[in-house]
Amino acid sequence: MSGLLTTELRGDVVSLRGLRARGRHGVLDAERQLGQVFTADVDLQVDTRTAAVTDDLADAVDYSVVAADVVAVLAGEPVALVEVLASRVASACLVHPGVLAVAVAVHKPQAPVQVPFDDVVITVVRRRGDLLDAAPASPFDAVVALGANLGDREAVMAAAVRDLAATGGLQVVGVSGVVETTAVGLPGAAPQPDYLNAVVRLRCALSPRDLLRACRAVEAAHGRDAAVRAGEPRWGARTLDVDVLTCGALVAADDDGGGGGSPALQVPHPRAGVRAFVLVPWAGLAPDDVLPGAGRVADVLAALAAADPAAVSDVRPRPDVALSAGGSA
Repeated sequence: MSGLLTTELRGDVVSLRGLRARGRHGVLDAERQLGQVFTADVDLQVDTRTAAVTDDLADAVDYSVVAADVVAVLAGEPVALVEVLASRVASACLVHPGVLAVAVAVHKPQAPVQVPFDDVVITVVRRRGDLLDAAPASPFDAVVALGANLGDREAVMAAAVRDLAATGGLQVVGVSGVVETTAVGLPGAAPQPDYLNAVVRLRCALSPRDLLRACRAVEAAHGRDAAVRAGEPRWGARTLDVDVLTCGALVAADDDGGGGGSPALQVPHPRAGVRAFVLVPWAGLAPDDVLPGAGRVADVLAALAAADPAAVSDVRPRPDVALSAGGSA
């Protein structure tokens, strides 16, 4: 096959043709037992401009690794429908940060069709933002940040941990120590109470978007619903903030800012690497966690401390406030 799989891709494209493996996908028992060869053609929308200048593989998408990932999906966990298989291949491609969009054609030439035919081909197109709404094939590690500077801060944060733990599809696997920081407001704004902050590590079986919805529901349960959020000034006081920091290694953002009534989402959180009140408790809990695009959390914190010592020194430990995975304070 030559040319693009679809005209929906724009810009630079890397094409992989004829990737194949024996898989056991299909609705018939014989297909599951005997298996058959599946082939995938893949077009990767990428931006090659940096690599074209540096001539450095680190600035390019390593298509040999992408190819191996595609073959692993074809040979992997059986599914009934080729549509599901094609979608999983697309997701495996989009895991690579340099892939902006992908078109995938999965061929099943031995499909159980009862008339003469040459091939059955399913073609799907997926963009990076689509991953935000995709249910994961298996649970992934996620990290969220908690913050509060109004009302009974300690009680609200403890309740927020309990609420997360009680949410279907979420398991709280770690809670950081609590820190206190000076609130930062807009110039000329009235002073605010200090914030309490913490970080929670989760095992998540939800889509990233549904994780964000769950976080918003926790906020709403403590007085910060959509109407309250809409009326808040930027950098204003909050009864509760629950922000999604990372969803595994996923790097994705809404192409349209979260249309259709869905909350807008970008992962990793675009300011996670410059917020000392996030990095200090996170590094204390899991220093080897990776902030995608930035590196180990402990190293990101060290770089911030070197660049802005005052910001890090303002993060004050509060050992008298202890949150647990059970949500007690």
